[in-house]
Amino acid sequence: MADQPSSILVFVGLDLVGDGLMKLPFLRALRAAYPAARITWLAGKGKTVYAGVLAPLIEGLVDEVIEDAHIGNRWWELLAPRPLRGRYFDLILDTQRRVLTTLIVRRIRHQRFISAAADWHLSDLRPPAGSAKPPAMIRQILTLIELASGRPAVPDAPLILDPQTRAEAERRLPEGAVYVGLAPGAGGKHKCWPLENYIALAMRQVKAGRVPVMFLGPDERQWEDEIRDAVPGALLPLDFAATPLLTIALGRRLSVAVANDSGAGHMMAAAEIPLIALFGPTSPEKFAPVTRRLTIVRAQSFGGEAMDAIPLSAVADSVETILEAGRSG
Repeated sequence: MADQPSSILVFVGLDLVGDGLMKLPFLRALRAAYPAARITWLAGKGKTVYAGVLAPLIEGLVDEVIEDAHIGNRWWELLAPRPLRGRYFDLILDTQRRVLTTLIVRRIRHQRFISAAADWHLSDLRPPAGSAKPPAMIRQILTLIELASGRPAVPDAPLILDPQTRAEAERRLPEGAVYVGLAPGAGGKHKCWPLENYIALAMRQVKAGRVPVMFLGPDERQWEDEIRDAVPGALLPLDFAATPLLTIALGRRLSVAVANDSGAGHMMAAAEIPLIALFGPTSPEKFAPVTRRLTIVRAQSFGGEAMDAIPLSAVADSVETILEAGRSG
């Protein structure tokens, strides 16, 4: 096969919103590695947000999305006609590890097939012997690109936001202020730095002449009145109609953001702004967003496991360091 395949198939089971956000660096690295290839994203076992709410975000990264393809579920598919009606791909990247599914996906006609299933024994290429498995899922699937291309996987391909979304973000966060983003929520309360710390951090921004921007998801709406009462200068730009695309567009208007281990953190990472990610009971090695300007603050660095072990001063100092570097840069 030529170094630059003309057709690439990426197989996944399905993609929820969180999956789609975490996999964006993979898509960007794949497009950066193969700028001229036709890339097909195949969700064999369910829906994918790349065919739904995140579809506008992958413009230029993916050429075709197939969802709910019913591929990789049952053993008898090994005896059925080839999946995808005999279509052919120069390169197939299998992002999952279930052996039966991999055996079925491998029946799609191809030149080269790369998969970590069965400890890489079904793959045409594999890492050097003794290579450690990366703890993070995103790093594991980036390995597929590195094996295929022979180069480091770098998520350099741009995310393109449509003009309407960018204009709406500018309307909600107009030019003329230094915006500091704060995302106090997470999928589990054990991953949340205390809300009172976020409020205190927001107050510090107000006193410094900046505008704190609080990003609340649907499960954090009960905090809205408390935040507005405690921090009159704070902006809460998200409403119930806000999409991940708008959140990313708003993120691009921030000078720095602070987030827990959460979907909001991955959206701030996609915005490519300096991000301070707070971790306690969950592992940053496994769950930290992939972004070039990332500062990780861990509870373990301060003698604890729970999020409340992270002192306000440590996060506030990180904010100041990043903003000072931005001014001097």
